[in-house]
Order: sequence, then structure tokens, then C-alpha cells
Amino acid sequence: MKKNKTIPDFKNEDEEREFWATHSPLDYFDNKDLKRAAFPKLKPSVKSISIRLPEDMLAELKTLANKKDVPYQSLAKIYLARQISLERGKQ
Repeated sequence: MKKNKTIPDFKNEDEEREFWATHSPLDYFDNKDLKRAAFPKLKPSVKSISIRLPEDMLAELKTLANKKDVPYQSLAKIYLARQISLERGKQ
């Protein structure tokens, strides 16, 4: 039976980050001791918003989503995320 190594004390987060970048957590934890965590009061990290779109734009979005077999709200989020990523890359 393999004995787990002891995790050293770290002076700061940078030191800890550097340590874990070069060491495997598998050497320090035994998965037999792990327990499934439950967070029943955890709120989703999404926020509902209202957005006004021209009817033809919404219709086109729904058509595209239908062709891709995804909900139109999900497709809108994908498009927004892609554009945000592009805009960040320009900075």
C-alpha cells in the first residue's frame, strides 16, 4: 500500500501554484478517502436578462438554431461569447 506524501506549507499562493504545476495531486490524496460533495443551496451562476431584438433578427436566430438543433437562447449565448472573445483579442 502506497503512503501519501505530505503537502508542504506554502508562504503564498504563487509558491503553491508553482508547487502544483510540477507535482501530481494523485501523490498527495487517496481517492478512497474522497466523498461526494453536495451543495443544495448553491445558486446558478447565470443571470436572466431581457433584450429587445428586431423580429426578423429573432426569427433568423431561431431558424439558425433549429438547423443546428440547439435552443435559440443557447445559440445566442454562443454568438455573444464568440464576439466577446474576439473583442478581447483586439485589446
